Amino acid sequence: MLYHANTMRLVPGPAPWLISFGWMGVDLFFVLSGFLIAGQLLKPWARGVRPEYGRFYLRRALRTIPAFAFVVMLYFAFPQLRETPDIQPFWQFATFTENLFFTPTGPKAFDQVWSLCVEEHFYLLFPLALSFVAIKPSARKTVAVLLAVVTGGIVLRGLLWLGFVAGTPFDLHSESHWQPYVTLIYYPTWSRLDGLLAGIALAVWKTFRPSTWKRLVAEPNLLLAAGLAGAGIAMALFAGPVLPLMAVALAFPLLSASVALIVAAASTGRGLVGKYRIPAGGALATGAYSLYLTHKMAYHAVQTWVAPLLGATGYAALALALAGALVVGASLFWAVERPFLLLRDRLDQRSRSRANHDLIPAL
Repeated sequence: MLYHANTMRLVPGPAPWLISFGWMGVDLFFVLSGFLIAGQLLKPWARGVRPEYGRFYLRRALRTIPAFAFVVMLYFAFPQLRETPDIQPFWQFATFTENLFFTPTGPKAFDQVWSLCVEEHFYLLFPLALSFVAIKPSARKTVAVLLAVVTGGIVLRGLLWLGFVAGTPFDLHSESHWQPYVTLIYYPTWSRLDGLLAGIALAVWKTFRPSTWKRLVAEPNLLLAAGLAGAGIAMALFAGPVLPLMAVALAFPLLSASVALIVAAASTGRGLVGKYRIPAGGALATGAYSLYLTHKMAYHAVQTWVAPLLGATGYAALALALAGALVVGASLFWAVERPFLLLRDRLDQRSRSRANHDLIPAL
């Protein structure tokens, strides 16, 4: 949110270095998603039971689509709410393909949903990939698939950079172009699988190798230190307006692996990360999705109407923008997101009740 506040010129003066790397929060999101979502589907396999894929897709749909659809409606029904006039076509939002057909002509409204598109593609394709691996499951096969996808991503990003991002094709020393970098490397799903794969690897390890997992997380603070060190190296590689070949090819998997170490450290609840409860952290996490969807719209409203009305500038305007984002995000959560989450839980309970009832004659 601070990174986007900076891109919308709400942060006064030069942004602190940490804010300039705020886009890495997306990679943390991908690792967490891979870890948590894959864990949901792997646990049944560990018990020798096939996951209920229909239930999985229904839960994911009720979790993500209603709030997203409502915000899309706002963006297209009320253009004055857009943080910038230009926006991708409606059909791309409706089909979750905005990240695949992005037109880099300048700032675009609601462009943060490229990461939601990646996430939706993950929801769709991971169960299919899991079913393939489960045909003849083995640790060797699982590791081979994960390494093949990671290696393929490294090669693909490198070739895309050399062929299209470099000012002169296949010239390592030429100037780079940001437009093809955004459309071919940064946004598309095929180039951003590293974080999801790192999270999936953690989930596989924890589910099927619990004894070695316990040894891995026995020293969470060491994992945290290693993860922070790796993230620092990735930041050094990512420094610069348009990334060089080495960063494009290797920094994404390095960042993802580093974040995975931090997630593993936090999962124990015994290290510096995960041990201490952050005041209001639970509430903020609960509304994070609604905040993600609406914060740029809220920033724009504060910039355009609220801050000028109150005469707020500088950090006062930034504080108003952040407060406005919290208010708008909370409103979306309570009005749209939460009712569908409750519906999801009710349907889930009915499904489980029917399943238990069907088991009674057999018992």
